[in-house]
Amino acid sequence: QVQLVESGGGLVQPGGSLRLSCVASGLTFSSYAMNWYRQAPGKERELVAGESTPSGTADYADSVKGRFTISRDDAKNTVYLQMISLKPEDTAVYFCNAVYCSDYKCVPSYDYWGQGTQVTVSS
Repeated sequence: QVQLVESGGGLVQPGGSLRLSCVASGLTFSSYAMNWYRQAPGKERELVAGESTPSGTADYADSVKGRFTISRDDAKNTVYLQMISLKPEDTAVYFCNAVYCSDYKCVPSYDYWGQGTQVTVSS
C-alpha cells in the first residue's frame, strides 16, 4: 500500500534551520507532484510549498517565501523541505502530500498523505 513517512521535525530555536524528509513507497514517485502542508493548533491546514507538476515549478506560501525550499530526489522516492530562519509562527505539524499526475495534469482528489511531523520553534 502507499505510504508517506515524514521525518526531521523537532524543537529548534528562532532563526534556526531544519530539513524535513518524506519517503514515499507503494507508488510511482515520478508520477506525483509533491507538496508540504502544515497545521498549527486551532488553525486550518495550509499549503506551505508545492509543485505544479512532478518536478515542476515550485510555489510557496507568502509567509515562507525566501525561507523554505522544496526539492525532491526521485532516485530515493523522497521529497524534502529545507527550512531556514525559522520563526515561532512556523510551529505546526508538517504533512507530506502526493498528488497523482498524468500527462502533466494533476488530479487533486487522487492523493495521499503522510502522518505528519511536529516542528516547534521556540527559545
